[in-house]
Amino acid sequence: MRILVIGAGGVGTAVAAIARRRDFFDRLVLADVDLARATAAVERFGDARFGAAQVNAADAAAVAALASAERASVILNACDPRLNPPIFAAALAAGCDYLDMAGTLSEPHPDRPYELTGIKLADAQLKQNAAWESAGRLAIVGLGIEPGFSDLAARYAADHLFSEIDEIGVRDGADLVIDGYDFAPTFSIWTMIEECLNPPVIWERDRGWFTTEPFSDPEVFDFPGGIGPIECVNVEHEEVLLIPRWVDCRRVTFKYGLGDEVIEVLRTLHKLGLDGTVPIDVRGQRVSPRDVVAAVLPDPAALGDRMRGRTCAGTLVTGTGIDGAPRATYLHHIADNAHTMDLDGCQAVVWQTALSPVIGLELLASGTWSAAGVVGPAAFDAAPFLELLAAYGAPHGVSERDPADPRVPLAGG
Repeated sequence: MRILVIGAGGVGTAVAAIARRRDFFDRLVLADVDLARATAAVERFGDARFGAAQVNAADAAAVAALASAERASVILNACDPRLNPPIFAAALAAGCDYLDMAGTLSEPHPDRPYELTGIKLADAQLKQNAAWESAGRLAIVGLGIEPGFSDLAARYAADHLFSEIDEIGVRDGADLVIDGYDFAPTFSIWTMIEECLNPPVIWERDRGWFTTEPFSDPEVFDFPGGIGPIECVNVEHEEVLLIPRWVDCRRVTFKYGLGDEVIEVLRTLHKLGLDGTVPIDVRGQRVSPRDVVAAVLPDPAALGDRMRGRTCAGTLVTGTGIDGAPRATYLHHIADNAHTMDLDGCQAVVWQTALSPVIGLELLASGTWSAAGVVGPAAFDAAPFLELLAAYGAPHGVSERDPADPRVPLAGG
């Protein structure tokens, strides 16, 4: 397998760090608009299979040309989702398979944004399924940790743990602390603003997809691994758009443990118009307000030495177990920053995001996973993925919950 990774930021570099320990690929090229950044990442690992290249990810023709020159069999998109369209198009044009960690962006309903969906996450990619099928190429949308592991956890639960599923609820929480900063997001602030201020989407079998207010329906969820109770709120996320297409259930939700401070910062940015993406004139220069916010904050990839704690991604599944009794199970993955820094020199959030696509690439290389078209992670058998998680030294966990109140773990669960 010959892999072209577009984006040498935190996640792209973490992909290389994790992949260097495996032997399923022949070559991995890390490409970025900043050649120096890609070169520095490659030189850091000293792996002869690695190469660096310069490319503008917004230029589909340039990405396709680089993929052809490198004889890449697959393109892994490690850029912000706003760059999905050109990279996605480039992969098909170059005859490559494609993976990303987040779908194309949504657009709220123009008149009733907190009731109805407009353009949904990943819609622009999923509607191209026929073209990818016809070309015999595969595009996996949203194969990160969330979405990604979370979707596969839902698929595993449906295949092995439950006879009937009521709700699939993705729940994300952490006890991470970053020393020396009053406010420092652990992943792209551009993406955080996008997903947290857009109308959250909920799916119900009898209603389809619908929206609600940002930060709505708070609940306190008790996370495993010593993280403990955290208030989680509704946030827009790909799982709600992807999981129902491949997993039979009655309801899908996504809630994130943001914390009061983060929510207040995001609301303030919105009030001030600093979440905007349309460039404005600032003393003769055209700049996007959101890009200004990103520029004044620290690079999330560089926070590892100041970060401590753990982050937990997981999927709560409720319904009827295979024994016919009520069941509630939280399948989760925990990354401890001290461990990820020691293992690969990457902070926990970007490392955890990068882990799933590397495992997905290995499953494609071995032929364990195969398909044509545009699909979400839950389209695939999850068992081989979870087995490789353990082989990579990062096994998932299973927390049995109280079916009467799934927010609470059972004793010993």
